[in-house]
Amino acid sequence: MNVEQHDIGVSQVAAAIAEPARTKILCSLMDGHARTSTELAAIAEVSASTASAHLAKLKDLALLRLHVQGRHRYYSLADKRVAQALEALMVIGQNSAPTFDSRTPDRLQFARTCYDHMAGTLAVLLHDRMLEKGWLLETDEQVYRLSDSGEALMEGLGIEVNDLNTLRRRFACPCLDSSMRRPHLGGSLGAALLQAAIKRKWVTQDLDSRALALTGLGRKEFRVRFDLTLPGVQPVRAQRQPLPVHDVI
Repeated sequence: MNVEQHDIGVSQVAAAIAEPARTKILCSLMDGHARTSTELAAIAEVSASTASAHLAKLKDLALLRLHVQGRHRYYSLADKRVAQALEALMVIGQNSAPTFDSRTPDRLQFARTCYDHMAGTLAVLLHDRMLEKGWLLETDEQVYRLSDSGEALMEGLGIEVNDLNTLRRRFACPCLDSSMRRPHLGGSLGAALLQAAIKRKWVTQDLDSRALALTGLGRKEFRVRFDLTLPGVQPVRAQRQPLPVHDVI
């Protein structure tokens, strides 16, 4: 990119951020949570059609990323560089980003199933810790692979990594959490982790809902194996027999 192209690129991004509604949209996403166009329209105080136009512009300039989850469409900041640029501007402008307020019931928000893998606060924290520890490694295709230490960790849980790679589905990928609006771990690895947690009685599965309950043993094992300290929730004794979770191809 030559100097002239660079200047044009900077001016286009600056103009996009300078529009008040777009500024509100971008700043609202700095907490790391994704939001729907309806939510962002309310935050920006504009109509749905106007918000859609703003979102398309921001996406075209690579400031936003679109996540499609079934029939739902969510938007998040494209990457950390966008957040860093906004933070620098906010320091100058002395503004603060709004916080995300989930409306999911507490019990479901902490831990539940998402298709055949785990979702909720527990799953998001586990996903983040696996990345922080270098057990999961990101690629450019929105998929993950395991490091050598990650493979050893999974094998220690009785998960046959090579077998998972032969399934007709993605091995490991970020799946946007509907309550946290941040990724948890999906794919065959996410499904295998949920099965291992149920088999080892770290969590129990409700018979009549998607809720998962953390056991005292589970709290200890997540701390020891994943160096994961969980927020204060009341653990339960592992008494209920879990429903089988079928693999989705």
